[in-house]
Amino acid sequence: MEYINEYIKDFLQFTGLTGNNLQLATFILMIIVIGVVAWLSGWICRTTLIPLIQKVTQRTKNVWDEVILSEKVLKTACRIVPAVIIAKSLPLVFFQYPILREALERLTGVYITIMGVLLVISIIKASIEIPTSQNATTRQYFRTFCGVLQVVVIFIAVIISVAILFDKNPMSLLAGLGATSAVMMLIFKDTIEGLVAGIRLTSNNMVRKGDWITVPSTVADGEVVDISLTTVKIKNFDNTMVTVSPTTLVNGSFQNWRTMQQSAGRRVQRKLFIDFRSITKVGETLRQRLIEKGYFTAEEIKEDVTNIALFRWAIEKHLAKRSEVNTDMTYMARQLEATPTGLPINVYFFLRNKEWVHYEHTLADIMENVFSMVNDFDLKIFQQYTVD
Repeated sequence: MEYINEYIKDFLQFTGLTGNNLQLATFILMIIVIGVVAWLSGWICRTTLIPLIQKVTQRTKNVWDEVILSEKVLKTACRIVPAVIIAKSLPLVFFQYPILREALERLTGVYITIMGVLLVISIIKASIEIPTSQNATTRQYFRTFCGVLQVVVIFIAVIISVAILFDKNPMSLLAGLGATSAVMMLIFKDTIEGLVAGIRLTSNNMVRKGDWITVPSTVADGEVVDISLTTVKIKNFDNTMVTVSPTTLVNGSFQNWRTMQQSAGRRVQRKLFIDFRSITKVGETLRQRLIEKGYFTAEEIKEDVTNIALFRWAIEKHLAKRSEVNTDMTYMARQLEATPTGLPINVYFFLRNKEWVHYEHTLADIMENVFSMVNDFDLKIFQQYTVD
């Protein structure tokens, strides 16, 4: 730059300029030259270096370099180059205007700091997208760590920017923050709690992206579509979006259906309330009817057995025949404690297909068959009548 400055001054002197006119013309031309050089440096980076780097990364077998050195990241890095050239040239151009030079140097330093932070954040965000063989828990933990790292980088950038603007040592500013830490913690109480809760959620594998969760204290009942340090977004089954803070999940309680979705079956529990007045010993007529309809063989119906006992066994036999029921898991028809509204028979089993629509239709089909069996056993379902 000093050579360019002398060359411009010699050229202007050759044209006949002297004194103040020479200094002013030199000053203006130097500003124009620096502006053109800064612009050219950015243009060369965007049009030459970026395509060159992308060609090199595409020829490698690694995937991470294409993600980290993506076009967005490289363009952010290119914005720093012109600012660095301007920062190095300011002392040569504005040496006669120390106040203006110092102000421009500080503003340029802040700009370089901001662009540097944006570059680091772009690299952090790009690293999250790198495809790996890690499980979902590890990836979510890494995602949370990257979120914390972004907050730390922004915090450091703010300290450095303030130090540049006020010409202070960044370490002295950090030391001074100790006196105001109590006020800062009070102001950002919710943010800090959300940050800690988000880390606890992911580090303890309490919830993942794609999980179906139910939060009783809210209207959230659906799939987790996004987890950040301060929010958990849940898409309900009616396609509404609910945003819940990690603090709500950590301090309260919620139901995660992940293990059910990963298991071999989804549980079904249904109750039938049998009228006590219809429970009797099995007579010969009922015995023959059950044999003719194929519920039991003559050897299976013992003496002194009740119709409700046979009904329970018939339900279990029906469940065992259904291919939709996972017979490797528990299935039974059990009797619960008697109630004023009848004797509860609890039908308990697991369906293989856990998809919601198929689950509901299969459940209804099985229970409708169970309801249709009631009359064959001379039983009646308790119904409470009202008098108009």
